[in-house]
Amino acid sequence: MKKLALHWKIIIGMLLGVFYGLFANSYGLNNFTTDWIKPWGIIFVNLLKLIAVPLVFASLIKGVASLSDISRLSKIGSRTVLLYLFSTVLSVSIGLGLVNFIKPGNSFSEEKKTELREKYSSKADMKINDAKSVEQDGPLQFIIDIVPVNIIDSASKNKNMLQIIFFAILFGISIIMIPDDKTLYVRGFFDGINDIILHIVDLIMRTAPYGVFALLASLVVDFGASMDLFLALGYYSFTVSLGLLLMIFIFYPILLRIFTKVKYFDFFKSISPAQMLAFSTSSSAATLPVTMDRCEKNVGVSKEVSSFVLPLGATINMDGTSLYQAVAAVFIAQAFGYDLDLSSQLTIVLTATLASIGAAAVPGAGMVMLVIVLSSIGIDPEGIALIFAVDRILDMLRTVVNVTGDATVATIVASSDNQLNYPKKGK
Repeated sequence: MKKLALHWKIIIGMLLGVFYGLFANSYGLNNFTTDWIKPWGIIFVNLLKLIAVPLVFASLIKGVASLSDISRLSKIGSRTVLLYLFSTVLSVSIGLGLVNFIKPGNSFSEEKKTELREKYSSKADMKINDAKSVEQDGPLQFIIDIVPVNIIDSASKNKNMLQIIFFAILFGISIIMIPDDKTLYVRGFFDGINDIILHIVDLIMRTAPYGVFALLASLVVDFGASMDLFLALGYYSFTVSLGLLLMIFIFYPILLRIFTKVKYFDFFKSISPAQMLAFSTSSSAATLPVTMDRCEKNVGVSKEVSSFVLPLGATINMDGTSLYQAVAAVFIAQAFGYDLDLSSQLTIVLTATLASIGAAAVPGAGMVMLVIVLSSIGIDPEGIALIFAVDRILDMLRTVVNVTGDATVATIVASSDNQLNYPKKGK
């Protein structure tokens, strides 16, 4: 069992949780499950909440500070960042468009929606009060709310994640503008903090099989073996998968067609080993060496461009993860019976885009980012229990999109800077 990969352990935990929940329902173990098993699922979710702020803060400062290379590669750096931000915003928008059109969360009956809302969210009155207060706010209040008054107070609440992100970006930019000899220890400090936080994430994810088991067991006990749940999960998986496929087969080919002379079939064939590795590992970071090798040797991207753009992309470019967060957040809101207004959906766009910059390129980081997105729109993060059953396969698919997006941007940047040797000689 120790040699089993983490994703297989998580899948086993999910299956055992479902089977146990069905067994508990049949043999009257509901109270036992609620009292002795469900708390471990809540603890797992709390651990994800615990790590959200420090993960984003440390990763974002490290990522922004690393852009000091822009002093040497200003043109490449600015194009890279703009393309990454553009693709991320568009991926979130595609996800929001699909989930609002398909409405997978509406597969739940009104009775189940009310039940879920009462069970997972204690913030109904807060949402109503927030809606009333918004009516009295000015048109720029949304921007005002992004700028924190007290960063310590903001860091104490996950729902203020945009304020944390704002301060982290400001902090990182200031590091860049100060001479390196004066920020040497600060950079080293945040590099170390980032490594420590990533190790904590790894430790938390080792408990994921048990947390997933507890969450799904209690979910089945509380929700019952209803067709509503399985039908809704099917619609949800279809919505996420459709969005990811649109990114791979429509959006990226259009970008390549507009900005380069690379044929997408050749491009796809060249990076397919990296895509397969991304699918099997669910980690952009683990796939990075293969992505760089295929882009340089088969696509024709120069080493100068690939060594800058691709590692940066593994840090700040999470198109697939951002799309998934948008769909998952709205799906959970629909399941709870919430009708998200324009302001809430814009918050999802901003939070998912900016949080992706600080997302770790490791399996499970997307779930941490989803906790951040849900908190930002006032939805109880315990609602992630609804999507755990299908999260692993979707994690594999969205990592393929992340890696494909990195390679696409690297190819476009290389082409715009005349550093793309395509077609490769002797290919």
